[in-house]
Amino acid sequence: MDFVMPTYTAPDFTRPEFLSAPDAAFRAVERDGVAPENFHSTSMYPEYVKLEGRWRLAEESRMDSCIVWNADGSLSVVESRNLKKGDRVIVGRSEDGSEGIYLHSTGFEEAHGESGDHFVFRQGRSRETSYARDYDRLIRLLRYEKEHGGKVIWVMGPAFSFDADARRAMEGMIDNGYVQGILAGNALAVHDLEGALFHTALGQDIYTQIPQPQGHYNHLDVINKVRSCGSIPAFIDKYRIDNGIIYGCVKNSVPFVLTGSIRDDGPLPEVYADVYEGAAAMRSLIRDGTTLICLATMLHTIAAGNMCPSFRVLPDGTVRPLFLYTVDADEFVVNKLRDRGSLSATSIVTNVQDFITIVARGLGVMDFNI
Repeated sequence: MDFVMPTYTAPDFTRPEFLSAPDAAFRAVERDGVAPENFHSTSMYPEYVKLEGRWRLAEESRMDSCIVWNADGSLSVVESRNLKKGDRVIVGRSEDGSEGIYLHSTGFEEAHGESGDHFVFRQGRSRETSYARDYDRLIRLLRYEKEHGGKVIWVMGPAFSFDADARRAMEGMIDNGYVQGILAGNALAVHDLEGALFHTALGQDIYTQIPQPQGHYNHLDVINKVRSCGSIPAFIDKYRIDNGIIYGCVKNSVPFVLTGSIRDDGPLPEVYADVYEGAAAMRSLIRDGTTLICLATMLHTIAAGNMCPSFRVLPDGTVRPLFLYTVDADEFVVNKLRDRGSLSATSIVTNVQDFITIVARGLGVMDFNI
């Protein structure tokens, strides 16, 4: 069965309550990084603002930001810390249109050809849930994205780098065009490169999981070697690395953003140490993403998920869903994003090694037996 893209139904702005609604109010920012009182805070859903008598969609919506009405008439969604003096910020706390602001949460709720499914999927899923249909749908979605120029962003925890088959499966996904960007931390890259050079991760053999003599030095040696080379690509070239997730990204020119934490060893040269610089780099990579798949990393999942709207506006003006998947062995983690307000996530409770090998085999990119 081919994937069927859900269609978007825009609000009917010819209804009397929309025609009679006032224009949205705005106030100018008086101090850089400080929103005006009563600022409107955005969500992941499509939000429309009435200005000069016309309802306009804020196309780059995301959680907990402000809508700025630019001088050219366009709308920008900006975090309050990035506001500049003079920016015209939409104010008002009602979202029903009565203040010229309308939040449209039901645009994708029409059935889309798959037995009456809705875009907002069922929630509260557990390890007892059957995920066979979810895998089938994800595989069809990934094929659709590849065939129609979509952009699939993978948010990855370090668990991938601890398993030989998972590393090879992900490398196969990259080689075959199912990855347009990766968001991760220092650890994923460090241990993936450790696996490439020493066949270990944190000193354990990535296939047998048997600790190797003096193996606890391996990741530190890798960090030191990468830093001495000046960059990850230079390290790959010098040490003739020919396998792994990061190698696959470098070989195929797939961008990756590595953001650091206070506990990082090293870190690697490409890791963003400044949290706001890292957030900006993540947002830049996500900006035109159409599917986001978050795997075994709670904090990166929440951060990436809250940077995204539930929709994308294509160059021709078509509004389509942004699909969000969360995968983790812990039920708490996969349901956490829902608690943060990102309601349209499909969650799968499993370890990511099994997840990626199932998906890779379903897409036919596996060149080895498990």
